[in-house]
Amino acid sequence: MNTVVMPLAKTVTPVVPNSCVAEKTLTDQVLELWRRVLVRRAPHVACELETIPARPLPAGDDSIAYLQALNMRSQLLRIVDEIETMRLRRTIETDSGRASLAQSFAQLALSNDNREMFTELAASTVVSPTLTAHPTETKRVTVLEIHRRIYRGIVALETDRWTPRERDNLVDSIECEIDLLWSTGELRIDRPTPDDEIAWGLHFFSDILFDVVPGVFDSLDSAIGSEKFVYSECVPKLCFHSWIGGDRDGNPNVTTAVTRRALACGHQKVSARYSRMLSEAASRLSISNRITPLSAEQNQALKNIVSDTSALSRNANELFRQALSAVRVRVESDSYLHVSDLISDIEHIENALHSLEAGNLAKRYIRPIRWFAHVFGFRTVTLDIRQNSTVTNSVLKEIWQNVEGDQPYDYGSEGWSARLRQELAAEKLAFLDRQSLSEQSRDLLDLFSLMRTVISGADPQAVGPFILSMTQSADDLAAVLLLARYAGFDREVPELAVVPLFETIGDLRAAPDIMLRFLQIPSARRCLTRQGRAIEIMLGYSDSNKDGGYFCSNWEVHCAQSKLVSALAGVGLDVTFFHGRGGSVSRGGAPAHRAIAAQPPGTIGKRIRITEQGEVLSTHYANRGTAAAHLELLLSSAIEHRMKKPVRHLDPEHEDALSALAGLSQIAYSELINAEGFLDYFQQASPVEELASLKIGSRPARRFGANSLDDLRAIPWVFAWTQNRHLLTGWYGFGSAINSYLSIRSDQRLSLLHHMFGSSEFFRLIVDETEKTLYQTNLEIASQYATLVECTETRLRILAMVQKEYELSVAMVKLIAGTDSLADRFPDFRTHISRYARDLDRVHLLQIDLLRDARKTNRQAGISMPLLQSMNCISSALGWTG
Repeated sequence: MNTVVMPLAKTVTPVVPNSCVAEKTLTDQVLELWRRVLVRRAPHVACELETIPARPLPAGDDSIAYLQALNMRSQLLRIVDEIETMRLRRTIETDSGRASLAQSFAQLALSNDNREMFTELAASTVVSPTLTAHPTETKRVTVLEIHRRIYRGIVALETDRWTPRERDNLVDSIECEIDLLWSTGELRIDRPTPDDEIAWGLHFFSDILFDVVPGVFDSLDSAIGSEKFVYSECVPKLCFHSWIGGDRDGNPNVTTAVTRRALACGHQKVSARYSRMLSEAASRLSISNRITPLSAEQNQALKNIVSDTSALSRNANELFRQALSAVRVRVESDSYLHVSDLISDIEHIENALHSLEAGNLAKRYIRPIRWFAHVFGFRTVTLDIRQNSTVTNSVLKEIWQNVEGDQPYDYGSEGWSARLRQELAAEKLAFLDRQSLSEQSRDLLDLFSLMRTVISGADPQAVGPFILSMTQSADDLAAVLLLARYAGFDREVPELAVVPLFETIGDLRAAPDIMLRFLQIPSARRCLTRQGRAIEIMLGYSDSNKDGGYFCSNWEVHCAQSKLVSALAGVGLDVTFFHGRGGSVSRGGAPAHRAIAAQPPGTIGKRIRITEQGEVLSTHYANRGTAAAHLELLLSSAIEHRMKKPVRHLDPEHEDALSALAGLSQIAYSELINAEGFLDYFQQASPVEELASLKIGSRPARRFGANSLDDLRAIPWVFAWTQNRHLLTGWYGFGSAINSYLSIRSDQRLSLLHHMFGSSEFFRLIVDETEKTLYQTNLEIASQYATLVECTETRLRILAMVQKEYELSVAMVKLIAGTDSLADRFPDFRTHISRYARDLDRVHLLQIDLLRDARKTNRQAGISMPLLQSMNCISSALGWTG
């Protein structure tokens, strides 16, 4: 089959067969198909986009097709990058063995002489990726599904078994998907509802993670070389959490009804997969009792499973089929009283196969179901609940006012604290008429009641902890416990887990004292340490960055962990840290292995939790190979940290230097954000106000609707500085900090910094990520955005501060790293960024014009489609929004 291929010029070239596409590089192949679609759908765009020198993009609605084409090219190139990464992994494994793969279980096992200790650590390590619907993902599920089909089509092309006709058909199918991508609306017309976000999050499980997880466990078991019987294999622990449908911090759209639907959807999703897995296993295990009889004990164990189910009437003389069918019937009818009963039945079937020396059949068909049940239970994910302390305290005040009939004590007063502790200790609370409360208060109490019901149900892990954002005192946490009591939780042994989220610089510093004060409340200690669990504490990278800048934020999170571990160890308690990281460097984003390795010694115990937010989800979990590699990396990195850094041990000289540098960095950053006119500069030189019209999440950009920097969420804060290429959230203050630090005893201190650069994983990560962000910063483009600032004096003064700090930061990075130019040490990164530079420059200049035009007209008329597309295009090229 032949297809006419139109060139970018206006002349026509000869017909080119599809098979010729296969002779080019993978990038060339995909971009050739992209051009074919453009020639067919928008020939004027195809002719224009790659002209040299590049001409400005057309203005107004004429730019829509150009922006769509550029955005598609970015997305397709990222798919190619993902495929080539997986191809490289397979090549390395084929040529040199799996132990040659960086951050693989096999490499980690090979590098450890004490196999018994390694096995013990691996089996006891729990990693909890936590999916969030933070509005940083612009792609709809429909678009993600098209991307996945393109990915799978390209992977299929890599094999050599196809005939020319078959290859042409594959090429045609990929081109059809790219054509479909062109015709599918990338941007949402309506803001997604929480239910849309629930479906978006769960699709990663049904399409990817359900299939991947058993294979990840098998990789570790194989790396250790376990030949032991069923229960002795080494299996790490994954526990997926989600905030989607449970995060109501500043999002009035998430109600108890939404949370109930999220729980139901997760249950339905995993139940459907059990039905499929059990049916497939039953269809395979056609073992006849007459040919291969079981022992009396094993025979009775399987008959107990089959009894009282409809499975008994089918597959006579094939007890394994009957048992698997019985398990399926019980799952589909929700007959299991507890998830442990399901696991027990699966173990009985597995043991019965082993008793017949059919271990290979057990390993292939039953063991994956058992592992699946341990990870996903009856829930798919553990749904966390999050709310802001402002709301919980407000609800408690309303309850007291309703119960007493007069004005209660003010929050923060001694009377407030005393009453909290008095009621927590009381055997009974006063009667509360929920119907007399406001809608917000009723909903919060209904939420606690729902949590209590789920915790006492068949899968207690279906609902996770109550995460309290903006935790600023022990009273904030105590208020949550008291609210839970008003909703029916027990006083003596509360099942509710409360997790403080320390976000600002001040709260991170106060965290150890807050936790020790909270633990003085008897019910608090019983709650947090229920069943011997470690106390979980969440650390925020985003708001601390907005509060103190990149360097200071990371150092304060670093210090808070060490101090919390030390403080709580003093009262005999362990800590699990939950890292609230985003996709961008400014929100804690960094290569996962290096980020985990850079955590303070002794701060990763048996468990670590990490958020996977927005576009990070589609980056890590859009395809099976990538998802498996990422989960193995997370687990192996956590195991490695526990092996290499089991106890707290820091170099005092390094600690003093880092503390000084963080403080100096914060001073420089504070001078900028507190400068006169800075807020005006930020709002006018960036599309932060227009961002609200980019419908990428159900949550408002501001927590409580106020128009202030304090109330602005960290995501739009980072998004705006990314769009205008200032990117100061990832580097501002670094240059001033290093320069000021070296102003005294410069030679001695420079020698120390060079030593830290070579030996401190934390400092090295800070320097490396700062350097990468500086490389992505474009002050020529930034100065063009600054022309949008109305006040000339403000524009020139703030921009001069940014330019001065940028130049100083570049110089200090070069001095520490010993390089002549930025990002020389990261050639792949440079290549990646330069690939999009030409397109980005054109889109930025168009966006500036679009912003200027939009601000001349009435904002109430709505933001133009080209402006929204420009935001999407820039985000797609850089790889993140916030």
